[in-house]
Amino acid sequence: RLLPPPLMRRRRPRIAIAIAAGGLLAGCQGTVDDPQVATPENLVLVSIDEFRWDYPSLGDTPALDRMAAAGLKAEALQPVFPTHTFPNHFSIATGLPPAQHGLVGNDFPDERRARWYHYKDRASVQDGDWYRAEPIWVTAARQGMVTAAYYFVGTEAPVGGVRPDHWHAFDPEVPPEQRVRQVLDWLAEPPASRPHVITLYFEQVDDHSHWSGPGSAESLQAIRDVYRQLVVLLDGIGALPHGDEVYVLVVSDHGNAAYLPDREPLVLDRLVNLDGVRAVEGGPFVHLYFPPGSARRAATARDTINAHWDCGRALLPKDAPAAWNVTASRRFPDLIVLADRGCAVLSTPAMGHKITQGDHGWAPEVPEMRGIFYAVGPRIPPGSRTGVLHVTDIDPLMLSILGLQASQPPGNDTAAAPDPLSSLLLPATP
Repeated sequence: RLLPPPLMRRRRPRIAIAIAAGGLLAGCQGTVDDPQVATPENLVLVSIDEFRWDYPSLGDTPALDRMAAAGLKAEALQPVFPTHTFPNHFSIATGLPPAQHGLVGNDFPDERRARWYHYKDRASVQDGDWYRAEPIWVTAARQGMVTAAYYFVGTEAPVGGVRPDHWHAFDPEVPPEQRVRQVLDWLAEPPASRPHVITLYFEQVDDHSHWSGPGSAESLQAIRDVYRQLVVLLDGIGALPHGDEVYVLVVSDHGNAAYLPDREPLVLDRLVNLDGVRAVEGGPFVHLYFPPGSARRAATARDTINAHWDCGRALLPKDAPAAWNVTASRRFPDLIVLADRGCAVLSTPAMGHKITQGDHGWAPEVPEMRGIFYAVGPRIPPGSRTGVLHVTDIDPLMLSILGLQASQPPGNDTAAAPDPLSSLLLPATP
């Protein structure tokens, strides 16, 4: 959904109070639903960063087992290219690939390459101009619903001029217990002020899978910790008088894999001249941005790298597989240097710190890059199963659950993308 024309439904005036305390920003207190909002359902979108599709097989999974029995489980969730946190989270929220929603990486330039988006830079993250498409919480807000976020990519920015009614600036020091407690408090609000869309994010599995590697004792402990919080969330929702009207969707943006221990990283500056070239490092990839007018130089670098590397490939945007949706936008790099699964690439030896015990960023078709998808709610038949889904399949389901009209850019008459999930929903009761 690209950013739409003016609001389709007018909201009640907001009484907004921004609170800044201890580095935490909470916005828009006191908002209530538009009186025309009829749906009683509430939806909680939970993201577990870097939770690979097969992690549930590594031990007891009480929360996910409950969700699979009571609702829908996908075989896996296929990420978009690149398999980075920010592009995939925003694809989950918008139903669009990065070429359309604008976040083509964790770090990338604008079209003029005059300034850069950096995922660790609060000014970038909170600048709504970077976000080209409308996420689910903005669609809900435009159609009269209260929204809330305890972290999710894009929720800190006024996307199309709209933030969630309640939101928090990301702070990894906030414990998961506090995040879950706040979500349950939001769900316990009276109907008029209760958020219809809530996001919740956990980064602990991502952290420990990077630092210690997938399957390490530390990553397994992080997985168990997240399971405990999911149990608290599900139990808390079940204890609410309206708990049977709440949908819970659990997703992950991508998976994780270990590096091959016997392969040295390719070091690019030993093969090609990187003078004046901006390199975005990732471990499994390096994205190269060349100075203006350097198309031939980028093509020569591609050919040189491919002639000397047997564990990856260098691609101009036009070389990328069609499924990756790489376009001519100058937000994308001039040269994508992408390692095969388990191999690594660096721009210079000094970037060796980018190689961790576990990582993501390999091609989206690598099985270890896939994530998870589980969903429960009143219109989801118990024990439902589906095959491998795509991260862009989640947003249409959320729209259907909440009865929202998808926004469309003016003049867009292209056919709608297939929606493999909404057809699984039971009919809405009058």
